[in-house]
Amino acid sequence: MLKILALLTPLLLALPAQAETAVYGLTIRGVSAGTLQINGEVTGNRYAVSGSLQSGGLVGILRSIRYDASAQGRVVGDRFVPSAYSERSDNNGRTRSATMEYRSGVPQVKAYDPPRKPDEDDVNPATQGGTVDTLTALYAALRDVPAGQECGRSLRLFDGRRATEVAFSAPRRQNGTTTCNGEFRRIAGYSEKEMAEKRVFPFMMTYKPAGDMMRVTEIRTDTLYGAARLIRR
Repeated sequence: MLKILALLTPLLLALPAQAETAVYGLTIRGVSAGTLQINGEVTGNRYAVSGSLQSGGLVGILRSIRYDASAQGRVVGDRFVPSAYSERSDNNGRTRSATMEYRSGVPQVKAYDPPRKPDEDDVNPATQGGTVDTLTALYAALRDVPAGQECGRSLRLFDGRRATEVAFSAPRRQNGTTTCNGEFRRIAGYSEKEMAEKRVFPFMMTYKPAGDMMRVTEIRTDTLYGAARLIRR
């Protein structure tokens, strides 16, 4: 589930107008697999966001998985600049947590519980200045935006171990609906086997009008576990 969450991280940065809550249903190969909820708010030039991914449907029957995270930081121009990030996962009673802080835009991995040994494939955080964390990226991707701002810029993401990149193609607008294709690219921090398995994961985002704003109503992507969809509820 955490790998699927990472694969569903197309990035769209734009200033939020108010506090927002977005709830999405996750399906894999047409089977209900869980729920993603994002709660975010901007006050002045600061933002705070929390999120959770909970297994459900058939996946929830087979295995109980929950992922909770929070992040905060500054809004600079049209960008979100994280200052801290924390996460906690529970996989059938096996819990893990991690925290990161940022110094001058450079992530600092502060703690893993339980502690984990460094891996030879891990990316050095000192080389990841200017990246954003997973939750900040999801918040930026899934929030409502003014018409004309659908499909954002290409950005880099660092999750504490791995470096990835998201790139968009030009948006297509028809009958009030906007779609855009993108690619989630593995850059570094993956094993040779993982890189040989697959480096690029294409996805498609669909926006529809929500009042005077445009809202992400669906994301489709091919994962290592099959075709996945996030559908807004």
